[in-house]
Amino acid sequence: MFSPEDGPLDVESIISVTIGATVPTGFEHTAAEEVYEKIGVEARISKDRGRIYFTISTDKLFQVHQLRSVDNLFVVVDEYDQYQFKESKEETLEELQQLASKLPWTNALEVWKLNRTFKKRKGQRKGAKVKPSGEAGDTTVADAELQEQAEEATVADDPNKTEEAPDTETNTQDSEEAVPAAKIIKFRVTCNRAGDKHSFSSNEAARDFGGAVQEFFQWKADMTKFDIEVLLNIHNTEMVIGIALTEESLHRRNISHFGPTTLRSTLCYGMLRLCKPQPSDIILDPMCGTGAIPLEGALEFPASFYISGDNNDMAVNRTVNNVCHIQKRKADKGSAPGLPIDTVRWDLCSLPMRTSSVDIIITDMPFGKRIGSRKKNWDLYPSCLREMARVCRPASGKAVLLTQDKKCFSKALFRMGGLWRKQHTVWVNVGGLHAGVFLLRRTGAVFGQTPEDVYESQGTTHTQGDQDDGQHS
Repeated sequence: MFSPEDGPLDVESIISVTIGATVPTGFEHTAAEEVYEKIGVEARISKDRGRIYFTISTDKLFQVHQLRSVDNLFVVVDEYDQYQFKESKEETLEELQQLASKLPWTNALEVWKLNRTFKKRKGQRKGAKVKPSGEAGDTTVADAELQEQAEEATVADDPNKTEEAPDTETNTQDSEEAVPAAKIIKFRVTCNRAGDKHSFSSNEAARDFGGAVQEFFQWKADMTKFDIEVLLNIHNTEMVIGIALTEESLHRRNISHFGPTTLRSTLCYGMLRLCKPQPSDIILDPMCGTGAIPLEGALEFPASFYISGDNNDMAVNRTVNNVCHIQKRKADKGSAPGLPIDTVRWDLCSLPMRTSSVDIIITDMPFGKRIGSRKKNWDLYPSCLREMARVCRPASGKAVLLTQDKKCFSKALFRMGGLWRKQHTVWVNVGGLHAGVFLLRRTGAVFGQTPEDVYESQGTTHTQGDQDDGQHS
């Protein structure tokens, strides 16, 4: 029987386990590439979008926490590719209860213990609130921080909630009478279910499976202050049981000053990988908002130089504050605090930059929901693409643009067809919205010598205002 007093794995006890990771929907292949590049193992993409799985030895667990493309991590207890759910709800729930005592829990629990010895635990200090702060280096923290262990569990986000799951609920058993907390593990069960052929709900599965887990381990159920989160992921006939290894999504690592629509750092990383930054590249984010894209780039691809700007004072201030926050944290850890980022307040459609001076443009365009409007986008988008084409190097320049206003973007791209060519599109789920990440290549046309160069929008309104990486905007 598992005991919380047991120590972590010895070097001689290195074992092989399967790790699951939730990733930005649409960037599963990007995440798999990163896993192979940095850990040297092949990753399998789940049938349920937004998840990948890969097998590692436990001595590489620390490297897993340094992946840039993953939101949450969990260790797999067991998985079933074709689980035969009963037609009757009662039979299915009874089978789930029986399954709890038959699962191979040992290795997964050993990994959970090992994970506790070095992972960065946010908001654990007494009297501190859980803050969505951190930097790229937060997953590579000082040794003293890595060894720090918390005695209380934090209130955690759902560490395996995918953006596309149509039925995602969390449940656990009612807490029983208090028992000595020092000797009893607190837990909760989270069920993420997708599919319309199940006779049971997520709440019912979590409740009955959790009750059996509680009875088997004699743990105490606690929905908020838990030590262990058991995950029950069901997608049609695929079922995966796991134990969470992250308490707060890794996508918040860079931002301390959030805006209304701050872009996830993991999505920024996926967008950056699409354009493959090279040393000495000049990379421009003309609608930077909180600076999530240039911050991720400066930390992961520091050999390039990033210019960020916005037409809204609050957005520019947030970017500057986020840059300062990361610089301070780097300095506190003894690293050189400098970041290759400059931030400017400007008019998006009249950038104070030389023609053909930028290698890559990467930005999150206004969706016309929270920021701006669809009507204004019809003028804004062509003007944006034209000005971006002016500052981008002909033939070699690239742009990676995120927007949910696909119709408007397609029309604007057609209008600017002499300056841009679409190479690839990644469809992503952003806050429940179906959006596209468009990879464009600058044509070889010299700016000033195509019909598109003389395009002038009638009544153009420059409305990236406080864009804040406006993915839900």
